[in-house]
Amino acid sequence: MAGVTLGQIAARFGLVLHGDPDLVVESVATLKDARAGQVSFLSNPRYRRFLAETAATAVVVDEASARECRAAALVSPNPYAAYARLAGWLHPEPPAAPGVHPSAVVEPGARIAASAAIGPHAVVGAGCEIGERAVIGAGSVLGEGCVVGEDSRLAPRVVCYRRVRIGRRCLVHSGAVLGADGFGIAQDRDGWVKVPQLGAVRVGDDVEIGANTTIDRGAIDDTVIGDDVKIDNLVQIGHNCRIGAHTAIAGCVGISGSTTIGARCMIGGAAGIAGHLELGDDVVVLGLTMVSRSIQRPGLYSSGLPAEEAGAWRRTVARLRHLDELFDRVRRLERPGTGSDSDSEPS
Repeated sequence: MAGVTLGQIAARFGLVLHGDPDLVVESVATLKDARAGQVSFLSNPRYRRFLAETAATAVVVDEASARECRAAALVSPNPYAAYARLAGWLHPEPPAAPGVHPSAVVEPGARIAASAAIGPHAVVGAGCEIGERAVIGAGSVLGEGCVVGEDSRLAPRVVCYRRVRIGRRCLVHSGAVLGADGFGIAQDRDGWVKVPQLGAVRVGDDVEIGANTTIDRGAIDDTVIGDDVKIDNLVQIGHNCRIGAHTAIAGCVGISGSTTIGARCMIGGAAGIAGHLELGDDVVVLGLTMVSRSIQRPGLYSSGLPAEEAGAWRRTVARLRHLDELFDRVRRLERPGTGSDSDSEPS
């Protein structure tokens, strides 16, 4: 967009301005690389050293950092969130031209809003509903009876199986697959019997789903993703899972079927969550953690071992292998009549 003044920014986002309100910015940049006409932010203390030398016209900071800022300061109690809103305003997603591309395939009975955009080689199945200003990217496929809410955007090559419902203002990135069969198989004497997956996937409003993420349809009931859930790339969500509102899930997480995760949870990268568990509201699971039991109390949970220098790691592993032996020795020492006190001479 065209340049805006710092006064306009402060008024629009409720920020306190320390500096000239008539200064103009046009784009965003990092503290280190910003130049005149750009705005940056400081939220991570490790980048504080750049605050006194940045060439940015303005920086979004908290009150404590404003005194160190050589540029104009836009003060917010949450600089990162304020920056995110500002960056979205200065760099809006280009609007898609409404209409259905000639190469797209739209099955009979599909209802597409006049303001929606259907890209090249997209497929819209029978009975689908595409809301106002929604975008279906090139090569994306919507199975029978899917719903995409208003202002939602499917990037190129998204696949939604039958009856997937996506709410309003959602963003689904390329390669995501919603509604594939869950891993439902029953063991019999002669092998495996496939369990029909009869449910669907329901996605709330304001959800973002990362590239190559997969969300399986329910076996009987639906798999449900709550409002404002943010899911990173390469995440697997099994059938019948329920993810609570405002939860964030980082890349490479695997969530087994029939697990319920509460509201406002944060799941770190490459964490694994076993099936049929419940995580309550406000649970934070650190990266590489394996969750094998339900967690009801809010808090921070971890089970991964951090990286160590190779020699130190080998010594740690060697000691871990002797834990059972050490445990047995301690247990024997703690038995009545076997401790050092029982062997001593009476006074």
